[in-house]
Amino acid sequence: MNQQQISVLLVDDEESFRQGLSNLLAFYQNSNPLAIEVVGEANCVEQALKLTTQKAPKLILLDMELVGNDGITALARLKEIGYAGKVLVLSAHQEDDYIFQAMHKGAVGYLFKTCVATQLYDAINTVMQSKIYLPPEATNSFFRRFQADLDSIHQKKHQLHLTQREQEVLNLLSQGASNDEIAKKLFVTIGTVKAHLTSIFEKLEVTSRTQAIVTAIKLGLVQAQ
Repeated sequence: MNQQQISVLLVDDEESFRQGLSNLLAFYQNSNPLAIEVVGEANCVEQALKLTTQKAPKLILLDMELVGNDGITALARLKEIGYAGKVLVLSAHQEDDYIFQAMHKGAVGYLFKTCVATQLYDAINTVMQSKIYLPPEATNSFFRRFQADLDSIHQKKHQLHLTQREQEVLNLLSQGASNDEIAKKLFVTIGTVKAHLTSIFEKLEVTSRTQAIVTAIKLGLVQAQ
């Protein structure tokens, strides 16, 4: 990888671990073609958000356990403020669900803390090239969780038993059609459309048109527009 200046924010609730990371990153800078600059350290979500806004780091090294909150919340909040950099998770958690949720919420890599000393350099190199970093230990966990989630979605989809007409109404709903427009396109009354929507909402376990569309997209019942 061509040498580039990489500004890094360390987000971890343990000061000793942050210090160890700083020392390791300094070693990389002195012995490898990585121009790394640690621009800040945080131990909680609010502090991390404040420093992200102020320093605009290209890379955040994020723990899953933070003071008063967790890394999943941090990832969600970073997305809300429009953070455009990359987040590499460094965590002691090796459970399938943690890895899946972190990647689902926007992390570009996941590294077990026990492997930081041997894998962090490769992880940084990888994610800074806009690639995903998952070591073998984490890859298996991620795909186990992904497959379990996929199986659950398929099972729920098959259990819905939408009628052909309900599927047609749902398709038009996802395209932004009003009740009147749906009625005209399907040559039915508005009352019939409302009855179909009531049935669809019950089967999807939602209470609004927006929730119905979001749930339908997640289940693969309609395509995102």
